Parts: sequence; structure tokens; C-alpha cells
Amino acid sequence: MIPASPVPGTFDWLVYLFKGHQKWKEIDHKTQRFYEQGLALFANHKLKDGSRAGSKQIPDFTKRFVDAVYAKLLVVEDEDADGNVVKRERRRSANASMSACRRAWFVGQRARETEVPAVNPFSRMGLKTRALGQPVRETPTATWDELVAFRVAANKLGYRSVGTAALLTWEWLQRQEHVFGAFEISHYRPKERPNSVKIVHPKNGEEAWWPLFDETGEPLFPELMAELDAIKETGASGLVFRRDHGHRRSRAPLPWITERKDLRYLRSVVKKIVAAAGLRSELSFTSFRHGGFTEGADSDLTDAELRAAARHRSPHQLPTYAKRTRKQLISGSKKRREERTKAAPARPSE
Repeated sequence: MIPASPVPGTFDWLVYLFKGHQKWKEIDHKTQRFYEQGLALFANHKLKDGSRAGSKQIPDFTKRFVDAVYAKLLVVEDEDADGNVVKRERRRSANASMSACRRAWFVGQRARETEVPAVNPFSRMGLKTRALGQPVRETPTATWDELVAFRVAANKLGYRSVGTAALLTWEWLQRQEHVFGAFEISHYRPKERPNSVKIVHPKNGEEAWWPLFDETGEPLFPELMAELDAIKETGASGLVFRRDHGHRRSRAPLPWITERKDLRYLRSVVKKIVAAAGLRSELSFTSFRHGGFTEGADSDLTDAELRAAARHRSPHQLPTYAKRTRKQLISGSKKRREERTKAAPARPSE
């Protein structure tokens, strides 16, 4: 455990400095949680002398020391059912730990440049996302037919809000943290902008108003809009998507996302719906967002149109920069609807 009052100059102190800095407050809750786990993984690692890595003075940190700890964190020993010791790799956790430590060092160095060495030993480690020869792990991508089947099953099981949310993430390419944790009723067709919806991306801080109708006044998302209109009629304020069942702690429906920004309960419900629909067990809520991206690519959307929808800024996400415009959003939405004209209707039957 990282002490509440760490010794000045130690790695524990650096973590304390990082979490008290304004830069920490600017990080979204999900990333904060990942950083906390990664920082704790490194700090609580027991060294050969029995001490914690977090208790060591950071001026004594070398690249060799960091590399040695990383090698230890990369492999963990477990016991199987027969009591045999089995080694397994936890590359994702170890890499996340190094990334969190690197960020903490850079923030600490800017805040206390006379106390934190300028050379960051966690920088340029050449981390690999997978072991040599290990196949690429891809997020399962849902098809349009799977989305329709999922929504039908969700309605039958009484999870209508999850079915609507799945269509939203497909259409608007939104992450689940936004769909369930940031999308509010006031964002959808407010009085001052009745023909638009406000899209907020907690991860990168991007905001944009999406058009809901084309130049002729035709709705771009008729099925989704009909369901969101119905939700808006029953809710005055707050998050759009709330649980479809009551709870002993509250008369009002609780949000799917918890106060700690956790979506584990939602994920269990999604798995339940996937099973009821007879779909591939590896599908997740994120699969529908990926399906929307795939549909966009299959519809010959330009890089500018895809980026305008997803609010991507990095060239590592989409290769070309261009101005995001209302015209691009309308054009991209219409192309995608044309691509699915042979598919079944999006609105599930009762």
C-alpha cells in the first residue's frame, strides 16, 4: 500500500505529487483508475532486499533498475487446481504500469524540477503490446444483423434502455463511458437547438453539435430519434440512460454507470442479452461501436467524415486531418444508411 504521508523524494512521494496536481484532475475517471492500478503495481513491488519499490529515492532510479522491475512485473506466478506453480504473462498490466509511472515522473518533474531528475527512466522503454509470435488481439466487431438481434433480445428481457444505447453507439460511434456517463437529456434536442444533439467525449474533451436532419428536413436517425424522443418525454433532466428496473436504494431509476464511473453491472447485463439473443459470446457493448466504424468504412466514408463523427484528433487514430463540418456529418450519416438498405429495420419488434 502507498502510504498517505510518503517520505519526500521517494517514488511514493512522486505518486502523491502527481495525484495532487492539476494535471491529475484533468484526466478522465477511467484513466485515473488505470493509473492508480499501474502506479500501485510498481510501488508495491517487493525488491530483493525486502523493501518496496515505492520506498526508494527517485534520484537513485536508473533505466536498468526500472527495466529489471518491469521484467518482474511482466510475469506472475499462480497455482493451478492441482497446486502446481504456473507462470503467466500480464503484459497489458505491466505496460500500463510503466505508462502511468512515466506520466507521473513528467508531471512531477515540471512541478518540482529541482527535486525530480530531468531524465525520466520510464521513458522510451520500447514496450511491446504482445510477445513475439503472439497473434494480434482484436475487439470483436458486431454486424448490423447482430445489433438488430441484440436489441430485440434486450426489449424482451426488459432492458429497453440498453437496446437504445446499443443503437446510439453504433450510429454516433460513442464510447460506452460517454453513452452511460455523460449523455444527458439536456444534450438532446434542447429548445435552443431542437434539430441537433450535443456529443461529449470525456476521453479527449471534445464537444460537438450533431445535426439530426439533412438539408431537406429528413431525419438522419429516425429509429434512434423516435426512441430518444420517448425517453426525453419521461425524463426532465439528468442522464439519458438509466436502469430499467427499480432498486431498493432509490425510487428513481439509477444510472447504469456508478458514482465511481464503473460499468461492471452493465457488462454483465450485456452478456446476458448476448446469450439470450444467441449471439457470439465474445461480443461486448464496445463491439457495436466497432461495428459502426466498420459500416462507415464499408460505406466509403472519407477520413474526414469518420473523424468528424468520432472526434478523433490523433494521426494514429485516423491518418488525415481535415476540418469537421456539418456537411461531413450529414454526408457520412446518409452514406451509412444507404449501405444498410438491405438489412432488417433497426427498431426491434415488441
